[in-house]
Amino acid sequence: MSYGQGEPQWDPWKPSSQQHQWGSQGATPDWAALAEASEARNRRRRLLLILGGALATVAVGTAVAMAVVSANGDTGASGKPTRELPGTAGIPSQSADADPSFAPTSAPPPLDPMDFISSAAKDTAPISANTLFPGTQLTMGTNVYKKGPTASTAKCASAVRGTLPAVLTKNGCTRLMRASYTKDGVAVTVGVALFDTAAQATKAKQQADGRSILTSLTGQGVPTFCRTTVCRSTTNSYGRYAYFTLAGFTGGKDVTAKDAKVFAAGDDLAEFAFRQIRRRGEAQASAAANR
Repeated sequence: MSYGQGEPQWDPWKPSSQQHQWGSQGATPDWAALAEASEARNRRRRLLLILGGALATVAVGTAVAMAVVSANGDTGASGKPTRELPGTAGIPSQSADADPSFAPTSAPPPLDPMDFISSAAKDTAPISANTLFPGTQLTMGTNVYKKGPTASTAKCASAVRGTLPAVLTKNGCTRLMRASYTKDGVAVTVGVALFDTAAQATKAKQQADGRSILTSLTGQGVPTFCRTTVCRSTTNSYGRYAYFTLAGFTGGKDVTAKDAKVFAAGDDLAEFAFRQIRRRGEAQASAAANR
């Protein structure tokens, strides 16, 4: 006796609710057919999963590509070969704008002291024989000189001799200040003449000659010297100032080329006059800069 004859066949692809019911005879199901149907369903499920995964992978790749293109800001930006892309030097570094930059600054140049002592218009600081030749003695290196009398006059020609009166008058001397110093039997008179301009002082120096000399200043312990004897004289200028020295022996002896201490004394006083004039310019330049 066979089971299931005359009954409809089992369709493995239909749900169980749609299958025809077995007969009331209580026939046993075909287990082989059911196994094949189950295996077929599993194969179909695996195939659908594989196809779905592949489609998902393609979708993700497309999304990433779109994001990269969008980040470039230009859908055609990646069309150039690598060698045409800008080099590293053309790409701003991260710190290019990180630190602020400042334009270089420079301090104004210092004022020139010579500008203040080259004309009467700017050389306005007070001046006198006592401010130009201060103190009671002068130290130059190892030499110490005792200060004697000082004098100042607006009549420049009255305090000089030889050819110097004409030179000072011709070039417009406005004042002549003098002071005398002594050391070991040697006396020196130093004189500073003022002019309105540096050009006038320079001309006075150039026009002076070997007979253009100061009148020695005596008194206050300084005996008469260099009135009738041979003495050594110097002439120079700086700014609107011309300065002179006359050096000799207090005992009436003539000066010769071998008398080194007379030459040294004259040079010391000439150097001192130059320094005092220069200090006037420096002081006035400094004061102007601080205003």
